[in-house]
Amino acid sequence: DIAPPVDYSLWPTWAVFCAVFIALSLIGLIVWWIARRPRKTPPPKSAREQALERLDRIRGEIEVVSPYEFSIRVSDILRRYVTEQYSLPVTRQTSVEFLTGLTSSSPFSEDDKSLLTDFLNRCDLIKFARYEATIEDSRLLLEEATRFVKGGQLATV
Repeated sequence: DIAPPVDYSLWPTWAVFCAVFIALSLIGLIVWWIARRPRKTPPPKSAREQALERLDRIRGEIEVVSPYEFSIRVSDILRRYVTEQYSLPVTRQTSVEFLTGLTSSSPFSEDDKSLLTDFLNRCDLIKFARYEATIEDSRLLLEEATRFVKGGQLATV
């Protein structure tokens, strides 16, 4: 006759199943803990980095957007940068009020002041005097804004 199979295992079957269940549960808990662990958030970008990114994004719109609309967008980016970087109320002042305030006390060098004055005067000319600006005027505004944000360095166009 044929004899039944011989149980040659050192551990009972129920113990093997319990060990596998415990091991899989531990692995699941470790994966869950790793997935739920708070991630390190990258440090926030500086106002200068954010402004340069916005200016780079808008660079592709020179050909598409009207010079009037483009001057408003570039002006908004630069005003937001000055407000965030230097805590100056540029967004709540007219260009003339802001430039007048710069004469008394200013965190800007003389080159930066002249660059900012020229930029704001060009923007006001386009926005309020309805000067018929061209794409070249838009490029010049973008270059001046980029140079100002970079700190007077030459802009790479």
